[in-house]
Amino acid sequence: MLDPPRDGCERRVIEAINDFGVRKIIYVSCNPATLARDCKILASHDYKLVSIKAFDMFPQTAHVESVVVMQK
Repeated sequence: MLDPPRDGCERRVIEAINDFGVRKIIYVSCNPATLARDCKILASHDYKLVSIKAFDMFPQTAHVESVVVMQK
């Protein structure tokens, strides 16, 4: 399970996940832009997007939480 800060995962974290042979990732994100960037990197390591869900946890703001499941 990943829940990185707004800047997203560091590249070395994603590389370590791949090197450890993690088969399933649950990624919680508060920033759609860095989520997209990190999903693209994970996809380059053969992770496939299984599901994505957005949650409006702060309805009076523009912020949204997203949960993505990726799997090899």
